[in-house]
Amino acid sequence: MISGSRHTLIKKAGSVFFPVIITILFLYFAFRKIDIGESLKMIAGTSIFWLVVYLIVFYASNIVRAVRWKLVINPIKSGTSLLNLFGAVMIGYGVNCIVPRLGEVYRGLFLGKWEGLSRTSMVGTVIVERIIDVTFFALASLISVLLFPGNLFEEVSWLRTSLIIGFGLIIVFIVALVIIARYEKHFTPALIKLTGMISKKFSAKLSDVISTLIDGLSTIRSFRNFILIIFYTALILILYALNTYVGFYMLDMDKLADVNFAMAWVVMTISSYGVMLPTPGGTGSYHIITIFVLSRLYNFNNEVSAAYALLTHFISYVIFIGTTIFVVYYINKLRRKKGESSENFFSVFKIDSELK
Repeated sequence: MISGSRHTLIKKAGSVFFPVIITILFLYFAFRKIDIGESLKMIAGTSIFWLVVYLIVFYASNIVRAVRWKLVINPIKSGTSLLNLFGAVMIGYGVNCIVPRLGEVYRGLFLGKWEGLSRTSMVGTVIVERIIDVTFFALASLISVLLFPGNLFEEVSWLRTSLIIGFGLIIVFIVALVIIARYEKHFTPALIKLTGMISKKFSAKLSDVISTLIDGLSTIRSFRNFILIIFYTALILILYALNTYVGFYMLDMDKLADVNFAMAWVVMTISSYGVMLPTPGGTGSYHIITIFVLSRLYNFNNEVSAAYALLTHFISYVIFIGTTIFVVYYINKLRRKKGESSENFFSVFKIDSELK
């Protein structure tokens, strides 16, 4: 029988090594039949003009994401700093480039410290944002099915199943949230009491989760807020697709095929499935799916497809990690000038008694 401490150690080791192992496997299968030297030659000829445009659109999409988060947070606290919001968004992505999924925790923790907000309410807003993102991403995938000139479900065999499972989970989750929000006074105490009979520890955790979700849901009860959140979410997706479109021009792919925005939308949505997998910043998983989409669906050769995947992924990695380092330094510098405390990747985990 495995002791508790040993079991915890094995679990932690697995959470570290599993993403690394699948990343290596994805990279191997993505590039095993590709002349990397040829792909790197293409990358060396990247258009500086289109690279600058790509960076502008890239940052614009994340600024819009920060604006949307501000709307989500408004019912909890109005007047949150857009700089702090943008910084927290970039920190989230930067951390995800190192440790998958941990970035979602860090962006809430940093913003909570910078804005004096409880971690419960911050985690709640992050969960709400994730539900919105997943829902709209599923809708974006359906739009891709309509935009693709052939039968996308036949070309991407796993897409139909992914969408069915995805929409099923979304519906279940939304129904559960509506029940919790609408019948909070009756439903929550009864559920806590029932689970408490089985396990006091689990009951306490469940109570925290429900409180977190209710805090997050309070942010979209305003109809005006709800409509604006939908608008900004759609704008984020359009900017993501525009970024993909500009990426074609960075590598002169427009000279090899008739590239258009519809193509960019399909590439954006399908390749995003790679980012959802538990690899650091989508490393390997993004590459293998992007290469598949460009070569299988749009007949670019493997080297061109690999060049696109390598370049766009490298840019996102550099921007996210570089901006994370900069915003932590810059925002802390501004805070010190105001006589406020600096925050780092360890201090944000400390719980302030008044902000629990």
